[in-house]
Amino acid sequence: MVDATEDRPSSKVARLIDEYDLDGFGAELEARWTGTGEERLSLRDLATLFNKRLLEQTLLDAGMNALEANVDMTYRNLTDEDVSTGVQTDTRSRLERNGIDVDALQSDFVTYQAIRSYLKEWRGAAYEGPSDDEKIQKDLESIQRLMTRTMSVTEERIEKLRNSDRFELGDFEVFLDAQVLCQECGSQYSVSELFDQRGCECQRD
Repeated sequence: MVDATEDRPSSKVARLIDEYDLDGFGAELEARWTGTGEERLSLRDLATLFNKRLLEQTLLDAGMNALEANVDMTYRNLTDEDVSTGVQTDTRSRLERNGIDVDALQSDFVTYQAIRSYLKEWRGAAYEGPSDDEKIQKDLESIQRLMTRTMSVTEERIEKLRNSDRFELGDFEVFLDAQVLCQECGSQYSVSELFDQRGCECQRD
């Protein structure tokens, strides 16, 4: 059983790799995270990959069809909020008829935070691309440039319409206020606020 050894913290991901007999999968996760180009996956994508692998192994152990298409469909039916209650119920019933404890399986599914902790703290891996802060700042600056450009184009078009007597308007100013609404809790942020605090507070509660 995997536990905290060699000064490494306990890890749910490491424990599940051991319990599900996924030999070599930890190295695969690290390679996909630290890789470059199309082979690299984000932490969220790695969490999905990990959970699908748990599901695949569970289907195999139960003697069920574990083809990629079936795994993808089953995972979606269990986890996607857009899937109807009826489809979720049918999927759970099908798995339970084959001896699968669906609640236990879903409790084993991990978040991207668990993957990040496993890779960074348990395996000591590091992604050599831009840091989180650098990436966030770069994306914010890109959005701000687009917003400035949008304001400039809007102002230019209005002036042309006004000057050609197609528009009746005196002196004016253009304001552009992009807002982000978190549908989980209803909080609303300006783009800069959202980036400054790295997302919505409800995800950290």
